[in-house]
Amino acid sequence: MNKRNRIKKNEEFQDVFKKGNSVANRQFVVYTLAKPEQSELRIGLSVSKKVGNAVIRNQVKRYIRQTFTELKDDLNQQLDYVIVARQPTATMDFHETKKSLIHVLKIAKAFVRKIN
Repeated sequence: MNKRNRIKKNEEFQDVFKKGNSVANRQFVVYTLAKPEQSELRIGLSVSKKVGNAVIRNQVKRYIRQTFTELKDDLNQQLDYVIVARQPTATMDFHETKKSLIHVLKIAKAFVRKIN
């Protein structure tokens, strides 16, 4: 995931939180905000200290970024995504994380192509 595909600034996060839509499952909350002028999707990650120590939080963020890298072609490119990881993600491996993210992204109707 390139740096241009990341949401970093607090104002951008707040914009997605206030103007976007949210969906959730037990592991993740996904906020989406339509940006029709945008050519590539952008993601922002929020993993709080409640999830675990720095090692666990960074691992969760790596899993989320890798999932988005693998699903990039199937996702709507004109959206900003903010992913908030909840406490159960601390004990999940990559495949469980990916399955859970796909589930919540399907609920958010973020896919432009059908995913199994």
